[in-house]
Amino acid sequence: MLNKILYADSGADNAQDMLKILLELPATKNSQLSILKVISPKTTQEESEVKEQAKTKIDDLVTKLGMDTSKVDMRVEEGEPKTTVLKVAQEIDAGLIIMGSRGLGKLQSILSNSVSQYVFQLTDRSMLLIKDDIYVKKLKRIMIAIDKSPAANYALDVTLAMLQGYTDAEILLTRVNPDLDPNLALSKEDMENNPILAPAVAKVKRMGLDYQCLVTGGRPAQKICNLAEARNIDLLVLGSPERRPSIAKNLPDVERLLGSSLSDYIRIKAPCPVLLARQEEA
Repeated sequence: MLNKILYADSGADNAQDMLKILLELPATKNSQLSILKVISPKTTQEESEVKEQAKTKIDDLVTKLGMDTSKVDMRVEEGEPKTTVLKVAQEIDAGLIIMGSRGLGKLQSILSNSVSQYVFQLTDRSMLLIKDDIYVKKLKRIMIAIDKSPAANYALDVTLAMLQGYTDAEILLTRVNPDLDPNLALSKEDMENNPILAPAVAKVKRMGLDYQCLVTGGRPAQKICNLAEARNIDLLVLGSPERRPSIAKNLPDVERLLGSSLSDYIRIKAPCPVLLARQEEA
C-alpha cells in the first residue's frame, strides 16, 4: 500500500503535516510519492501563469517535506478535482491516497461537492483523510478497529507494515461488540484472550510493538470515535471494504452517500486522522 502514495494537495497545513509525518517512517523510505495540484481550466492567456503558481506551491511543499525534487512526481492537472484525483490515482496505480477533508455530513457533502467524499465513494484504494479542524501529531498512539471481517484483518496488516522499523508507537487494538454492556469491566487477560482480538495480539507481539487491548460494548462507530478522543489517539485505522458494486463503478450512488456505514460516520466524526484501508486487487 505504501509503495505508491498520491497526495492530493489542497493547501491545508495539517494535511501537509500528516504527509510529512508519514514520510518520516522507515517503511516509507522507498515509497514513490506523487503530489497532485488540480487547477481549473483557464484561457490560454491565463493557463501558463496559473500552472506556474501551482508548480511553485508544490516546490514549496517538497521543500517543507525536506525531499529532493527529483524524487517526487509533481503533477499539475486541469479539471474537476474529484474526478482528476480518481484519474491520477488510477494512472499511477496508487496504493494510498492522502487528502484533506472538511468533515462534512453526508447530505452536506453532496450539496457542497465534497472532493474527499466523492473520491472515498468511488475509489477502490486506501485513503488517509485529515479533517481541516484537527491537530496533527507524531504517531505515538494508533488505534485499530478490529472485528470479524477480512477488511479489519487487512487494516491490521497495513498498520504493522507501516510501523515496520518504527518503535515509538503504541497500538490500541479495539473491539467494540454491540452485544456487550458498554459498562462491562473486563480484565486485561480477558481482553487479550477475546477470540476476535487474540489473533491480532499474536501478530503485534511478533512485531515486538507496544500494545493495549480494549474490548467494550456500544454502538461501534460512535464508541470508536469517543474512545479515540478519550485516549488521545493520533491515528485511527479501520478496514473499509470497497463501497461500489462493479456494475456502477462510474456513477455516484446517492443512497450510499446518504448511508450510515461505520466508515462514513468515523471519517466525519473522528477527532484524528483516519486511515481507511482497502485491500488492493490481485
